[in-house]
Amino acid sequence: MVVKDTELPYLRRCVELAAEALQAGDEPFGSVLAGGDGTVLAEDRNRVADGDRTRHPEFALARWSAQHMTPAERAAATVYTSGEHCPMCAAAHAWVGLGRIVYVASSVQLASWLEELDVPAPPVRTLPVHDVAPGVIVDGPVPELAQEVRALHVRLHRGRE
Repeated sequence: MVVKDTELPYLRRCVELAAEALQAGDEPFGSVLAGGDGTVLAEDRNRVADGDRTRHPEFALARWSAQHMTPAERAAATVYTSGEHCPMCAAAHAWVGLGRIVYVASSVQLASWLEELDVPAPPVRTLPVHDVAPGVIVDGPVPELAQEVRALHVRLHRGRE
């Protein structure tokens, strides 16, 4: 499956949420959970600035879905996100049985950007979702929005250039 034009509004909202996270002093990541019918059910942004490095939006949406959705609803849902899930979030996504993931920027792109910016490697290896959760359908990156996400990471790591 490929990313459809009708999905771009969800992805643009993810970029907006990532920008909100950055504005709030956090790392720029944002995610939207849409039901099988396309209805936005929940959304969140990164909240790791308080020191809890597990407060990723994808993880929060996985937990929300487990509390509010049936297994069938979760399987039919799509998680849209500004960046490909980290291993922790990919595992949570798979464990609760969520459906497809659509991301703007890949983990490979993010790792490359952070290397260019001389940002130290994270404590957990950056892996594609399929290396952690091989059964999850994953689509991305989305080139027309990826540069916006890159610009947010540049702002975070180089200041407000």
